[in-house]
Amino acid sequence: MSTLKQSFSWWCFANKGVAAAELLQAAARIGYDGVELIEPELWPMARDAGLTIVSIVGHTSIEAGMNRLENADRIEQELRANIDRAAAFGIPDLICFSGNRDGLSDAAGLDNCAQLLERVAPIAEQAGVTLIMELLNSKVNHRDYQCDHTEWGVALCQRVNSPAFKLLYDIYHMQIMEGDIIRTIGEHHAHIAHYHTAGNPGRGPIGDSQELNYPAIIRAIEQTGYTGFIGHEFIPSGDPVQELQAAYDLCRGA
Repeated sequence: MSTLKQSFSWWCFANKGVAAAELLQAAARIGYDGVELIEPELWPMARDAGLTIVSIVGHTSIEAGMNRLENADRIEQELRANIDRAAAFGIPDLICFSGNRDGLSDAAGLDNCAQLLERVAPIAEQAGVTLIMELLNSKVNHRDYQCDHTEWGVALCQRVNSPAFKLLYDIYHMQIMEGDIIRTIGEHHAHIAHYHTAGNPGRGPIGDSQELNYPAIIRAIEQTGYTGFIGHEFIPSGDPVQELQAAYDLCRGA
């Protein structure tokens, strides 16, 4: 039985017929330890329910990200402000984005991201916050996104060389782009600070109606010694509380 902490992305489950307070309290009763990407005005409510706010977005936007020098000053200011907010509220992770290629080579994009991160990562480290760049698929959901393969993200981590910069390994997105999920986790877990789940195809629930074997994946993550959160970021097909329960039970029983 897995003892990994579980969280859920608020945007997937909110506004689906269950009031915010009821949803947060239900998640806590199920056994969830955290919630992600929830609006700041709901942070006190989440905390009162006993949930850690695991991650928030560190800067805008997915498309106009760190890989463009013209975005660097804006993103640095946004990150500095959100590092302070995260530290004050006990939020461990700030999600970052490479941005789209738009003709930029992968080497140049990596250099530009690294220059910005080398300035900001020491600030995050001092605050006890981790900057996590999300691996997203550029085939279905985020066309032209640059950080779309684990190898590129790992190379950026190695270049920045800071404990305050790691990857958000989204299992759904990386199944679309490269597959080989368990082997990749085993080889590169040292550069991964957080995981997201969803079923593929369709980004639905993580049960047996999709192609990923989540119990085996959860076991593989646990075998690396990982002690962070597994964040569910799938679109529920029915009642959100029932879907949260089913996902929790599936991972708990792995």
